[in-house]
Amino acid sequence: MSISRGRGLQANVLGTFDTVVMAVAGSAPAYSLAATTAVLVGAVGLASPAALLYCAIPMLGIALAFSYLSRIDVNAGASYSWVGRTLHPFLGFISGWALVISATIFMVAGSLPAGSMTLALFDERLAENTALSTVVGAAWFLVMLGVVLGGARLTVRAQLIMSGVELVILALFAVLAFFHTGNARAFDWSWLGFSHFDGMAGFASGALIAAFYYWGWDVTSNLSEETRNSRRTTGLAGLIGVGIVFLLFEVFTIAVNVILSSKQIEENDANVLAVLGEEVWPGWGGKLLIVAVMLSTIATLETTLIQVTRSLFAMGRDRTMPSALGRVHRRWNTPWVAIVVVGAVALLMFVASNALGTVGDILSDAISAIGLQIAVYYGLAGLAVVVAYRKMLLKSPANFLFGGLWPLLGALFMFWVFVESLGELSSAAITIGVGGLAVGLIPMLWYWRQGSDYYRPAKLDASRAVETDYVPDEPTGSHARVHEGLSTDF
Repeated sequence: MSISRGRGLQANVLGTFDTVVMAVAGSAPAYSLAATTAVLVGAVGLASPAALLYCAIPMLGIALAFSYLSRIDVNAGASYSWVGRTLHPFLGFISGWALVISATIFMVAGSLPAGSMTLALFDERLAENTALSTVVGAAWFLVMLGVVLGGARLTVRAQLIMSGVELVILALFAVLAFFHTGNARAFDWSWLGFSHFDGMAGFASGALIAAFYYWGWDVTSNLSEETRNSRRTTGLAGLIGVGIVFLLFEVFTIAVNVILSSKQIEENDANVLAVLGEEVWPGWGGKLLIVAVMLSTIATLETTLIQVTRSLFAMGRDRTMPSALGRVHRRWNTPWVAIVVVGAVALLMFVASNALGTVGDILSDAISAIGLQIAVYYGLAGLAVVVAYRKMLLKSPANFLFGGLWPLLGALFMFWVFVESLGELSSAAITIGVGGLAVGLIPMLWYWRQGSDYYRPAKLDASRAVETDYVPDEPTGSHARVHEGLSTDF
């Protein structure tokens, strides 16, 4: 196998349209709705639309933080690099580790529904078989592993097809749900207020789950070294992605609360969207939304693989993890060692997950655990942008609001949700969430003692526009022949 060390990711592969597609696919609208709606409704009931609304506001602050930081530091590790160069390298490593752990857990949380949804197309009873769902989900995972290994162009081509079909189906059912007449309850504007939350603890638990809905749009930042004009494009695509998925989440969550009874939601905890589809369009509706969820799940497996392997690549390149993870395939320009390692670990976790119970049980604990880890690395990024732009915040109202105040409020919200929700979660979710973060202390301290240059960073200061020595807009090398001619920038 022909390989190279160092900074060999394929530059200038993705355009603006490509990165917007990746941002939307990263948040996986259909999958998030199918896997998480029952969990959210179980936690906060009719306040579920409000939880999504009030989490979207600080989430936009975090998206602004990513946008501003990507302008001054282009790095596949994204928050791992930004937090390390502004707050402290230890916090930077924990930020990167939080993404790696949450994404790895998601390989199981995402692959199981991919398997069960595929089986549900043929027989609903088969979808309840956890072992069979795991095998089929693992097969889809391996397919996506191969696509990601094949390079960024191939990845985006696959994403355009999967996400395109998914969004068309969701748009169709959003319209059909609006005109549906057989309602379980009438819509009430109070669903968007605070009255249905069970105090601040209830609000925090709902916000933690809502954070999982949105998670994934930041894949655009992990692709920054492979994106044209990435200093502008990656941040803009993330903001657009958050806006699009917010609208989809609100429409469908309200539709679920209006059309389905509490009993229907509870009894179909891993398959709410299919039940909604059957109610709206008997006969065909359920099957079509199962297709949408299946495509969404497979698509987000791909974007999550991108995030975790690019983060591990950046860590290997900086020697804060084994340096082999920084190796790049000479022809495909992908971090092949990181991809193989993630694949092997995920497959072992698939086997272990069968001991944990049903698909619904596994999803519930995994979503809460991932929510804790997301809150950590999003919150740290929100603080990092304030430090990086501290000398420029008073130079314009836009800098103060979008580069300072809003991201800071987003960061404080994420940390508050993390602390407040600890008292509400199951011991399994806390063990997975916090324990997973704690494991990261081992490689962090080991490679710190080994003297990695990452722990002696050049400080990130927007007023001096400190940049990495990797510039993605340079012409690519003669060896970069990956999928020539497949331009995807519409």
